Amino acid sequence: MKYKNPIITGYNPDPSICRVGEDYYIVNSTFEYFPGVPIYHSKNLVNWELKGYCLTEENQLWLKGCHPSGGIYAPTLRYHNGTFFMVTTNVSGKGNFIVHTDDIEKKWSEPVWVDQGGIDPSLLFDDDGKVYFVSTNRDENGKAAMFLCEVNPFTGERLTESVVISRGCGGRYPEGPHMYKWFGKYYLMLAEGGTEYGHMETMLRADNPYGPYEECPFNPILTHRDDMREEIYCTGHADMMQDHNGNWWLVCLGIRPCQEKSNRVLLHNLGRETFLAPVKWTEDGWPVVGENGLISLEMEGPLPGNVPELVNRNFYDDFSGNKFDLHYNFLRNPHMENYILNGNKELLLKGTEITLNQVDSPTWIGIRQKGFETVSTVNVSIPKAIQGMRAGLTAFYNDSYHYEIYLTVESNVYKICVAKHVHDIFTVTSSIEIPRADNINLQMISDKTYYRFSYSLDGKNYIEIGSGLVVGLCTESTKVMTFTGTYIGLFAENGPGIFKDFDVKVMD
Repeated sequence: MKYKNPIITGYNPDPSICRVGEDYYIVNSTFEYFPGVPIYHSKNLVNWELKGYCLTEENQLWLKGCHPSGGIYAPTLRYHNGTFFMVTTNVSGKGNFIVHTDDIEKKWSEPVWVDQGGIDPSLLFDDDGKVYFVSTNRDENGKAAMFLCEVNPFTGERLTESVVISRGCGGRYPEGPHMYKWFGKYYLMLAEGGTEYGHMETMLRADNPYGPYEECPFNPILTHRDDMREEIYCTGHADMMQDHNGNWWLVCLGIRPCQEKSNRVLLHNLGRETFLAPVKWTEDGWPVVGENGLISLEMEGPLPGNVPELVNRNFYDDFSGNKFDLHYNFLRNPHMENYILNGNKELLLKGTEITLNQVDSPTWIGIRQKGFETVSTVNVSIPKAIQGMRAGLTAFYNDSYHYEIYLTVESNVYKICVAKHVHDIFTVTSSIEIPRADNINLQMISDKTYYRFSYSLDGKNYIEIGSGLVVGLCTESTKVMTFTGTYIGLFAENGPGIFKDFDVKVMD
């Protein structure tokens, strides 16, 4: 059957997959966003539904003071004897930890911490009852290496000393280890080359979990570093499994560049997304991924379950419910008293003195941007004329990279403004006075080149008042190393804003 990549669009990096019978689950990294580690469910590996999050409480996920692209790195999801285990790293907290649950859609356990350092931990439940914990760390000489120990997954206790089992296959920054027991051997799959344009996936195997490991003779098993089609880049950080029909699949991260055909650029703003590739095995037991290590935007494979349905990536919220939609995220640990669903099909955001320009928790709520071409609208009102307050709609990457259109009050005059923050420059680029500040429709339209901002006083006729280049919200353009993607969000600062009818349409 044919299917389209990516299978989970927008910022959803570092996928880890596991199967329970005929059900499939994927988790992803979330960095500074709350709640942490989304859980997606599918029956056919193409149509995925967000079911919840592994880390939903502050005592599971401490993000206060977390720098951009800190927080939660590279989770691994595994299932064993009726229990789900998720292991990950809070690089802004206490390091590697494990949580577990018997019901994946309900609350997960409190974290148990594993004192093997580094990042990107993974678990292997062996046939003999041993549980292996593998992660990436630095050896005594500062070189990257894969460390292995045995653990109690319910307590986090290390049962053996941590030892080096591999230093990778020669690529820089070997990381993201996953260990498997297949065909009577131990396979070790690694991400190498860095998570940028030289990214790749390599495979090793051994007769013993502690090695020695032999390298796959045609490594890397996955990479787009030399692919001339220029549709997908940076493939890597993969996980692999066998479906209930006996077929093999690999999920990985990758990016789609925000480039028009006439303008070749190595830039992306949607974040690293989740891709799927079929896997076949050679006679001597090595995996062949996709098209000899390549993935396409349209592929074919023996998918399990029903024929894939057309994926609906649109989002609409009339705020009529009594709890927030699962697709919403917050920045770091939110102050939930500032987010009120008042029962009148309205969202009241109580803006504080914390702004979008700070490494903190502003009154902000957003969803991942899931396509290049989007049309986002929301109805906004200011219930109190507080001088200097802001309430509006934003394209948000992090505190130093965001664009917004918003209502404000300056010298007792209501205004609609467009502002941009790029690097260390924050400025209002356009503004217009308006006669009132209730029931104003704000709109943001994106494509691969621009975000364009408009307003309407009647809900029908929109007037454009500003724009911002997509390059200003791209990972490759940030002043420090970042790993996230653009959100479409609502926010309020220094006063309350009332929001109605938040609508995001994905057009591509």
